[in-house]
Amino acid sequence: MATMLKSTVDQLNSFLRGELSAVETYQQAIAKLPTSTNRPSLEECARSHRTRATLLAREVRRLGGEPAEGSGAWGTFAKLVEGGAQMFGENAAISALEEGEDHGRDDYQRDLDGLEPSVRTFIQQYVLPEQLRTHNAMRVLKKSS
Repeated sequence: MATMLKSTVDQLNSFLRGELSAVETYQQAIAKLPTSTNRPSLEECARSHRTRATLLAREVRRLGGEPAEGSGAWGTFAKLVEGGAQMFGENAAISALEEGEDHGRDDYQRDLDGLEPSVRTFIQQYVLPEQLRTHNAMRVLKKSS
């Protein structure tokens, strides 16, 4: 695999691990906040991250790579959210989710330039707009809580 292609696959797998962590984090928050009026928004964000994980895994395969299967170190963030939801309640969980969305947005924006042009376009058209949408959803929930 050529150096640029390997670098792109590695970066896509990093994005994928972030999405898998986001899915875990949202699932844990939803489980800990079963009666929340914000549950539909949380479920929609979880679905969006799950879809992005699927798209990223497909893109890694298309480029000849092997998709990451777990969140790895990113999973630690999911555990923090779960603990926060248990100890501090819904506001703390939403705050942590919004921080995770900040991190995801910043990762995509920071690392776009290092990707092969076709992959950069893929991220800009299909992944980043959804990241910005879920980020905005958590920002709105955080402000309203």
